[in-house]
Amino acid sequence: MQSSYATESRYAALSRPRLAALLPELLLAGQLIDRSAMAWCISSFGREEMARIAVEEWMAASPIYTRRMQEALDYRGDDVVTIFKGLQLDIGAPPQFMDFRYTVHDPWSGEFHLDHCGALMDVEPMGERYVRAMCHDIEDPTFDATAVATNPKAQVRPVHRPPRVPSDRQPHCAWTVRIDDSHPPVSPSPDCLALRESRAATLPLSPIDPSEDGRGDYTGPLLSDLDFGEFSTSALVRMADEVCLQMHLLNLGFVRAVSRRTDDPREICTKQLVGIAGIAAERLHAALGLPGGVAGALRTLELHPLLNPAAYVRASREDDAITVRPGPAHDDGAWISLCGPDSTAALQAVVRAVDPRLDVAVEGTADAWTARVITRDDPAPEFDEVAVTRISTGASFEFRPRKSLPITPVR
Repeated sequence: MQSSYATESRYAALSRPRLAALLPELLLAGQLIDRSAMAWCISSFGREEMARIAVEEWMAASPIYTRRMQEALDYRGDDVVTIFKGLQLDIGAPPQFMDFRYTVHDPWSGEFHLDHCGALMDVEPMGERYVRAMCHDIEDPTFDATAVATNPKAQVRPVHRPPRVPSDRQPHCAWTVRIDDSHPPVSPSPDCLALRESRAATLPLSPIDPSEDGRGDYTGPLLSDLDFGEFSTSALVRMADEVCLQMHLLNLGFVRAVSRRTDDPREICTKQLVGIAGIAAERLHAALGLPGGVAGALRTLELHPLLNPAAYVRASREDDAITVRPGPAHDDGAWISLCGPDSTAALQAVVRAVDPRLDVAVEGTADAWTARVITRDDPAPEFDEVAVTRISTGASFEFRPRKSLPITPVR
């Protein structure tokens, strides 16, 4: 990383193979944000309010980041193929963990089913009420809200969904997607309209270089699975930065939802961040084959969604420290605003994921500070927030190579 506060992507220095390994990890980290957050929402507000918070945050964020990705990869459209492409690059549907399988009948009609739903695997042990909260109360409004970025007259409706009968039913769920002029249009939520004015929603990022080797867009047919290795370096960098923005937008929606229910949302929002910070750091460190020790912890911090994109979170690395300055993320009140000299837990969770003997010493002010990575004699225990997030099957999920095959419309 440069010592000046550059806005060039921090992912630009990674090789193309490492970027291809990074993308599914970032998408999965975005999915696990709610595994980190919702346990604390249940304990503070109860199961029903937890479900409402989830609906509000996803409805706020997903139409914005879905449109951003369409524009970044030039697959704009108003049909079901465009909707399905968006789902493949959505933190709500990380590949394989949320194993969406698509069927296209024509531009205005299609289906998808989930051969594996990691979120269902996480909530089924909690009982039917929690399954219904996720698969009915949350999914119904949020699927349509995601589709509204492509076509406000798209309707996503269940064929079947959990609770599973019989208990081992496959696929886990199945849905239709239909676009019809007779459908009443779906409107963006008030939170979505508010988030459109955020720095995250409007943040410019570096364009993709069309002259590079590899795919520089997602025009053409819908693919059954995205082989990220087929994309060019600059396309992968742009996607990585966009996926990090997805996480920030989801968190901003979460902050708005929690703020309606408490005068002091900082405690719950910090717990959410600490939980996902630790698990995401652990997975990124392993997936990218980063070194151990202080150097590995600093590199993990540089590449962590907490500090990305570089255009959003202004930070620089020098020697064994990272310095953060005010920038767009502070303007939004994003994750980085929960870190500083008086709030070090999220930074500690990141470095301890590399080695539990590592720690951070943070000096400065609330929005301009330097975090130095240091080594302690004894290992620190895992944060409770990280342990709660680790309960998700996503914490240990393993991605496997898959071929990317075109999906042709069924005639």
